[in-house]
Amino acid sequence: MPLIFRRLAAIPPLVVLIASLAFFLVRVAPGGPFDRERKSASPEIERQLMQRYHLDEPLWQQYGRFLAGVFRGDLGPSLKYRNHSVTDIIAQGLPVSLTLGLLAFGFALGIGIPTGFCTAVWRGQWADWGISLLVLLAICVPGFVIGPVLVLVFGLKLGWFPVGLWGSPLHAVLPMVTLGLYFAGRIARLMREGMMQTLQSEFIQTARAKGLSELRVLLKHAFRPAVLPVLSYSGPMLADLLTGSFVVENIFQVPGIGVFLVNSSINRDYPMTIGLVMLYAILLLGLNMVVDFSYGLLDPRTKSSQ
Repeated sequence: MPLIFRRLAAIPPLVVLIASLAFFLVRVAPGGPFDRERKSASPEIERQLMQRYHLDEPLWQQYGRFLAGVFRGDLGPSLKYRNHSVTDIIAQGLPVSLTLGLLAFGFALGIGIPTGFCTAVWRGQWADWGISLLVLLAICVPGFVIGPVLVLVFGLKLGWFPVGLWGSPLHAVLPMVTLGLYFAGRIARLMREGMMQTLQSEFIQTARAKGLSELRVLLKHAFRPAVLPVLSYSGPMLADLLTGSFVVENIFQVPGIGVFLVNSSINRDYPMTIGLVMLYAILLLGLNMVVDFSYGLLDPRTKSSQ
């Protein structure tokens, strides 16, 4: 069986294993989903809530019910967002987070790769030092600082972009930059390091000795091996971006799933937490597999092992 089919076949058991670990871990954590209701509701109401969501059953029975729902594609109802299933909530918020994540991913690659490429070529020059300082700032300054600054300057002061909600393409600009700037800095650093190592390789010296132009040496011979670290990082990065960012979505009031990921953990919303963990696991495993097989397109030496 080809390796790609073996990798695909391994994803469902891994997702079930991760979901099972999440099932037990969220129940080990202190507190319960109805702790707040306990202060204002009678014991009878609390008992009815426990019965409604089958939380009064033995743990093994809850786990069996959970597994049966997973195999049916039913993640159960949310314990905090009443009359809404986990699947419905994810289906409503995921397209928004996917759109924002893909835009931020494209922004990070579009800024990070050329920046890292140029700073490696200009190594030791003033341009290298200046751009490297900006890259360091992009990595170190958190999104909850960058976001309000962008809102203040480009939203309120200049009035170029809307400062919140989600509607037109202009609404996506500020959250895209806020979410993608950190990853653009990381990609620039990876690209710079990969490019500098590649430029010291023997095959680059050989290409130059053959009389090839410097531009051709850089683009045709150095770029492909130098971008491999970026490719390796892009899988987990894209998974992070696609599942949304609580901070960015909260700043710009973007109706994605990032806010649910944090609130479900705080509120002990067991089904929502497990559903989002499963979503993240599927994205991470799937994207890492895509990255692994993409290596063969850029590095022929890896084809024999696939």
